Order: sequence, then C-alpha cells, then structure tokens
Amino acid sequence: MLQLTTLFFLKKKLHILFLCSWYPSRVLPTNGDFIQRHAEAVSLLHKVTVLHIISDKKSRKKTTIVFRKINDVRTYIGYIKYSKNPIIKYYRFFSVYKKILKSINKIDLVHLNVLYPFGVFALHLKWVYKLPYIISEHWTGYLYPQNRTIGFIKKTVSKIITKKASFVCPVSNLLGKSMQEIKLFGNYKTIANTVNTVIFKPINKKETQFTILHISSMLDKHKNISDMLRAAKILENTIGFFTWKFIGGNMKNYEPLINELQFTKATIIFMKHISQKKLIAHIQKSHLLVSFSNYETFGITIIEAIACGVPVIATNTGVARNSFLKNYCITTPLKDIDSLNNHIVEVKKKASKNPKERHQFVVDNFSNMVIAKKLSTLYYKTLSQIS
Repeated sequence: MLQLTTLFFLKKKLHILFLCSWYPSRVLPTNGDFIQRHAEAVSLLHKVTVLHIISDKKSRKKTTIVFRKINDVRTYIGYIKYSKNPIIKYYRFFSVYKKILKSINKIDLVHLNVLYPFGVFALHLKWVYKLPYIISEHWTGYLYPQNRTIGFIKKTVSKIITKKASFVCPVSNLLGKSMQEIKLFGNYKTIANTVNTVIFKPINKKETQFTILHISSMLDKHKNISDMLRAAKILENTIGFFTWKFIGGNMKNYEPLINELQFTKATIIFMKHISQKKLIAHIQKSHLLVSFSNYETFGITIIEAIACGVPVIATNTGVARNSFLKNYCITTPLKDIDSLNNHIVEVKKKASKNPKERHQFVVDNFSNMVIAKKLSTLYYKTLSQIS
C-alpha cells in the first residue's frame, strides 16, 4: 500500500515517483528522453521510480509490464494492446497503472512530467493517497498559436491539474507565460532541461571542412528544414564548399526541394536517429549548430552544443530567448534566411569563444547536479507545506 512517509528532517533522501506522460520505450525510443535525463539527474540526490504506460500496436497481450533499472532509476513501463475504443483503452491504462503502483512503496512526492493525460493519475494519488505533486512541462502545444486548438475537455482537466499542483515547472519562461495565458493557473517556477556535462564536452578535433549541424525531428512546420536548405543554397555563393548535416530523420520529404536547389558546393547529409554516443561525436566535431525553428519550448540541442564548445545560431525561441545566453548563442529572426546566412558567415570568419568557457557556462547553469538541486528545493518546499 502506498503511503506518505514522514519528513523527519529537511534534507532527508526522498523517494520521488516520476509519473510520465512521455518517456522512452520500445514503441517510441526517444520520446521524452529529456524527461529521462531529469529523472537521472534527480537520482543523484534521491531515489527515483519512473511510471510510464503506452499503447503498443505490436503487442499481443492486453497488458504487459516491464521493469528495468536504468542508470540508477527504477523504471516501470506498461504496454497495453492497441484499441480504438476509448473506454477499453482507459480501462487498460488504469488497470496497468494500479498494478504498477502495487510494486511501489513509501513514495514521498510525485513528479508529474507533461501534465496531460497522466495528470489524471497525479490527481488520483493526491486525492486518494494524499501524495503532493509538482509538474514539469515541455509540450509545444501550449505555445501560441497552437494553444488555440486545445479541446474543451483537455483544457478543463488541465486547469484542475495545474491548480492542484504544488509547483508548475515549465522548461522556459515563454512556455509558462503561454500556459497562463490560456488560464492554466498555478504556482509557476521555471526549471530548465538538463545536460550531462560529463559526456557533452569539447574536444580538439574538428571536421576538415566547415560543418554545420542541425538536430531535430525534421518536422518542417516546427523545425523549418526547408528554409535551412534554401539558406544552404545561397550560402554556396558566399563561403564555397561546406557540409550541412541534418540528424534525426531521413531526407525523403525534402528530396524534391534538394533536387530543385541543385547543390554544387554544399554537401547535404541527412541521418536518421543515432545513439547518443555517436550524436555527441558529431556535435563535438562540428563548427556550428543551427536551430531555425518556428517555435520551441526549450531547445535542448542548443545547450548540448554549447556544452561541447560549439557556436550556436538559433531563432529567438525557447531557451535562446534568455538574455544570459547572448554570449554563447546568436539569435536570428524567424524565417529570415538572409539574417541566418549573415550570422553563419560571421561565425566562419571569427575564431570561436574559448570552448572551455562555453562548457563551464553549461556546467554552472544546466548540469545534472544544478538542475537536481533546483528540483530538490521544490520537493522540500512542497513537503514542508503539508507537514
């Protein structure tokens, strides 16, 4: 049976349940990997258990629960057989949720990640087991104008979830502001995504040819891949030969545009999802990372690149909006190809800032221990309010 343990003294080690609407699984291996990094960061100071459930079209069983201990995080992933019937789907989700809870004892606090739909479970834990919860939010759907399409039921339930949370922690100030503009009121405190600065670090070796890097899901509406390709074509006449790598998806959707542009000096490379180890190597050896998104809640690749000592150009979205990044991230207007290219030329001409200084900036502001301590402070504040 679940129970709220007594808080004997302020800095005791807690047991935190990471209740996750998104999380890496066999169905979606990279979905919510930034949430996994939060969990691993918190595990430096506390015991962390993850609970995530997802539909699996390949599953033959109605429900399956898989437990693994990953990087010191106890991880329960529930897989349910896919069903179009919402009633059957809800029953299976709730059934697996209850089964997993029976394996988890003495939780101190719930850390809900992405408030909908698993916030319904957070409300259940609060009302039935008296467990308080905080929320970390990442969803770009709360940003304007996407937030205009949120349905009535989802918005109504979300209002209750945010209101009952002890803290609501968007990963950027812009996301928090956007959420409150649609009346998702609560006790807001921005807590950024985290970067493992032990592995994201500078190296001396760079690609022989000037190399630009972009890492994303390759969704054009969001990441604006098409305009980066158009920028690359214009850039041929300015800087000559260079390489632009797009990592995270294939080039199928962009083949017509690439054929139309007929590159002669630029080498355009598309790579599907690769392991973190290989990704880090590509970042470390590149000369520049570009994020030309139309909107972002955060933009974790920006901070990962800075941690590797790599210059960054990004649109004024997500974490790039923060003024304290100005020495490490050049901001450029949305959809402004000429401005983007001018900045790229500047970066190529200038010697980059000391890579070690860039890395230290990330250590001081976004490293696992820094973020873990910020979250830990909120955990203790939450428990002190109910003790």
